[in-house]
Formats: sequence, C-alpha cells, structure tokens
Amino acid sequence: MQPAIAVLCVALAACSARIDSRGNQPDPDRLAEIAAGEHNRDDVAEILGSPSSIAMFGDETWYYVSKRTETLAFLAPEVTERQVVIVRFDRQGVVKAIDHLGIDDEREIQFVERETPTTGNEIGLLDQLLGNIGRFGGEGSEGSQ
Repeated sequence: MQPAIAVLCVALAACSARIDSRGNQPDPDRLAEIAAGEHNRDDVAEILGSPSSIAMFGDETWYYVSKRTETLAFLAPEVTERQVVIVRFDRQGVVKAIDHLGIDDEREIQFVERETPTTGNEIGLLDQLLGNIGRFGGEGSEGSQ
C-alpha cells in the first residue's frame, strides 16, 4: 500500500503548475516614493533599479517590464500576469509622468504576410549540389598551393 501512496504523490507533484517570474517588477511601495517633478533619472535608478528597456530614440522614457507564466505538465506556458511601468522624463531628466500597463492593456499585433521581392535566379537543390563541379581544380590551380 505504501508504494501506491508514493506513486500517487509523485503523480500529483508532476501535475502541479510551474510558475516562472521574469523581468523587473518594481515594488509598489518603492514606486510610490517617486513623484513627478521631484525626482530625476539618478533618483529613479536608485529607487527602482535599472530599467528593463530605454526608449530607442533618446532616453526620455524608461520601461520596467515583468511577467509571470504558469506551465502545466507538457503544455505551453500561459501568461497569467504582465506589468509594464513606464517612467517618462522631460528634457532636463526630471520625472514627468509614471504610467502602468497590465495584461488587460495588451493588443494583438498583425504581422505583415508579404515578402520582399528579390532579383536574380532561384537556385534549386540540384544546382547547388552540381554547381561547383569543375570549379575547383586539382594541383596547379590558383586556389591550391
């Protein structure tokens, strides 16, 4: 009877969800310390740490991104929580605004299906395999010395 209980415990443990947290999720109490118009970039970096990302054009916007996923057995991970804290700075580096985005704010992005046309010949597998025959000489050719 005891081996059956052990097998049952192992089976139940295998079915439990695996939780994975990634990113930089600022502590809400630390985030509340930052006030628009009072703190600068250095203050924010000291209070919240380094941002996950900085805006590509200029450094007037910092992003702190985090997500939590649950994976059950062999199934694909499911995102259960996503949070983005956006800290915007003015030109002098002083906090202008702090915004929060959650999993409810996400939007589906439509990918472009078309392909960029290229010029030239399409080379098939046979052309690739047989195309180099005779191109490389034996002894006495320029390539071998």
